[in-house]
Parts: sequence; C-alpha cells; structure tokens
Amino acid sequence: MIRRKVKLIDTTLRDGSHAVSHSFTVDQVKAVAEGLDRAGVDFIELSHGDGIGGSSINYGFSAVDELTLLRAAGEVIKNAKLTVLLLPGVGTIENLKRAEETGIGAVRVATHVTEADVSVQHIRYAKSKGLFVVGFLMMSHMAEPEKIVEQARIFEAEGVDYINLADSAGYMLPNDVHRRIAALKESVSVPIGFHAHNNMGLAMGNSLAALEAGAEYLDGTCRGLGAGAGNTQMEVLCAVLNRMGYDIHADIYQMMNVAQTTVEPLMHRPQAIRTDSLMLGYAGVYSSFLLHARRAAKQFGIDIKDILIELGRRGMVGGQEDMIVDVAYELSKNRF
Repeated sequence: MIRRKVKLIDTTLRDGSHAVSHSFTVDQVKAVAEGLDRAGVDFIELSHGDGIGGSSINYGFSAVDELTLLRAAGEVIKNAKLTVLLLPGVGTIENLKRAEETGIGAVRVATHVTEADVSVQHIRYAKSKGLFVVGFLMMSHMAEPEKIVEQARIFEAEGVDYINLADSAGYMLPNDVHRRIAALKESVSVPIGFHAHNNMGLAMGNSLAALEAGAEYLDGTCRGLGAGAGNTQMEVLCAVLNRMGYDIHADIYQMMNVAQTTVEPLMHRPQAIRTDSLMLGYAGVYSSFLLHARRAAKQFGIDIKDILIELGRRGMVGGQEDMIVDVAYELSKNRF
C-alpha cells in the first residue's frame, strides 16, 4: 500500500515571533533553522509575526531586521524552502523583492478570508520570479464553505502552488474544518493546506480533520510556539502522522530534539491555554491580538475577557490592531 505524503510547514520563526514579541536574534534563528532543516521539514517560514514589512508601531517592532534574519537562516538551510509570509497592506511587493534577494524559495500571500482579490499583484510578481507561491485565507471561520471556494478560485486562477486555509482565531471545531477543506477539495484542482491555532485545545484535532478531508500540507510550530495559545505542536504532529502511517520527510526524533533543546529555552513562557487565549477561540478573535489586548487591559484596568468578547462581537480582523486600544478605552468609560 502506498503511503500518502504530507508536507510540513514549520512556522516557529514566524507565528512563534508573536509569542516572543518579535525578539528573535540571529543566533536563535540560525539554531532553529538549522535544526529544522536537519529534521527534514519541507518549508521553514520566517518573518515578522504579521509577515514581511510588519515591523512597525502598529504590529510591534522586531528586535532584529527581518532581512538580516532571513540571510542568517539562508546560510544554514540546505534542503527546506525558506519561506516568508506576506499580508497585502502590511507587506508590499518592494518588501518581497528585498526578501527575494536573501534567497527565499517560497512566499505565502495571506488575506482575510473574503479578500483574496487583493493578493493578485503580489502572487503574479512572485510567480514571475519563480517562487513557490501559496494563497492563504485567514480567519476562515468567518465564511461558509461556498464563499471560501469562491475566494480560493481567485488563487487557483493565478496559478498558486497550493491554497492554505487558516483557523486564525482557533475558533473552529473539527467538523467546521472538515466541511471547509472538503469543499475546497471538491472545487479546486490545486492542493490544500491547513494552519491551526490551539485556543480551544483543538489544533491537533483540527489538523487531523483537515487531513481526513484531503489536505496535503499542514502547519505547525515547535512546542506549539505561536500567537494566542499557539499552533499545532510540530514534534507531536510528526509523531502522530508517523503512527498513522503517513509519509512525512521529517525525522521525529530530531524534531523532538529541536523542540526541547533549541526552541523551549527561548520561549518567554510555556505555551498554555490560559483564560485569555481560550477567550480568543471562544469569541473568534484573531490570535495575534492577544498581546495587544493584554496591554490594553492593563492600561485601562479592565478585564481582558470583556475586550476580547467585544472584538469578536465587532468582527475585528487582522490589520485592525490599532482599534484594540479604542475598544478598551470605550469599555473603560462605559463602566461609570
């Protein structure tokens, strides 16, 4: 029996950047990238947490310029594709040009789940340069399968190499994921991937639901390091997929070693499901809002749960981080 292949995208050095307030150093990036490459993951994603060009007052400044970090990673990666994330409106084609000069092999162009059309010029530029290109739909719980298929067809028409669906809020249940991935598999001809967040404790279950529905690419991070309660824990995912008989390129023992000896020591705190990260999933709030919401709650002396519930009620999405303080301010005034 032929074992089904699953490609692994490790985003410790991108989504994990949120959890360390974008403080990765050159030495840390080299150590993590070299370990992941040796372990055999297929893609290593490295950017500011909000993608290339994200270092700013709105999203948080990086301790080290991301181009410097990309060059450092490129020096030690021998087999995996060095990958960046680009959010149109945060990053630009000029940012992508600079990243390309560092030797990247792939770019994932990410938009809100209903706004794939804003990615077209970025995808066309990346394809013209021979990059491996992914169309990435964020906050996918906010659209029904039919709408997601409509948006995915925009990516498909531009020739992306695969389409990635992200549960950016960690909101979805396994059946929600299965329905969306299955609809894509039935409707588009390019492979499908999935990116989970663990805010409701379902990152692994949702990743397996995506796989069952036909996904061929799965995201994860070492120790689950990422925004909110983190992502699917990559070393655990590798072990589970190995037990299930899937064909993965990664060495599970090396993945465990990288997670324990390289990633865990640089974490600011254990990646746990705390009350505030649980509220992200429960309310359907973008996972990278967490640290911003914590700061706003402290500044205005209000319960972070109230902020997150209000953000979810308003349907706030990535790119609206500056509104978190406004929401907190309004809530603080309404107490009196």
